Amino acid sequence: MSIRVGLGVDFHRFAEGRRLVLGGVEIPFGRGLEGHSDADVLTHAVCDALLGAAGLGDIGLHFPPGEPQFKDISSLELLGRVRALIEREGFRVANVDAVLVLEAPKVAPYFPEMRERLAQALGIGPDRVSVKATRPEGLGALGRGEGVFAQAVALLVSGEPSGAGGSGGSHRCGDRGHPGADRGVFAYP
Repeated sequence: MSIRVGLGVDFHRFAEGRRLVLGGVEIPFGRGLEGHSDADVLTHAVCDALLGAAGLGDIGLHFPPGEPQFKDISSLELLGRVRALIEREGFRVANVDAVLVLEAPKVAPYFPEMRERLAQALGIGPDRVSVKATRPEGLGALGRGEGVFAQAVALLVSGEPSGAGGSGGSHRCGDRGHPGADRGVFAYP
C-alpha cells in the first residue's frame, strides 16, 4: 500500500459583482471572489492538495486560467476532474482537511453543506472531509477583509494494505501508541 500526503493553498481577493462560493456553496455576501472560474478558493486548495499528493502538479497546469472552457466553471466540476486524474494514477482519497482564513462573512453555518458537496465530488463520505475557518483578527490584507485564503491537506492511498490476511483494509499493529493498537489492527479507508 502506498500512502501520499499533499498540501494545497490558494488566495483570492474579493471583487464586486461576483458570487461568493466556498466549498461549492453559494454564501450570501456583498462581494464574491475574483477569478476565471467561480473562484472557489476552498475547492481550489483541495484540488491542489490532491494533485500534489499524486505528483500531478497543480490546478493551473490542468485547468489554465484564461482558457475559455473554464470561464465561470464550477470548481466542484474541476474537483471531479481532479478525482478522475488521481484515480487514473491508482490513488483514492482517504480524507481531506481544509481551513479557510477570512475576516468575514461567518461561514461556520455552511460547513455541513460544504463537507457534503466536497465529499460527493470526491466520492467519499462527508465524515472524511473536514472544513474549518479562522479569522485573521485584523492582521494584514486578509484582516482588512480584502480576500480569502484556504489551505488543505489530502491523504491518498493506493494498492492493497499488506499484513494480516493481505486484504480487507487492515494490518497488524504492534505499536501501542498507534490508532487501533488496542485492537491490534489499524483500519485503512
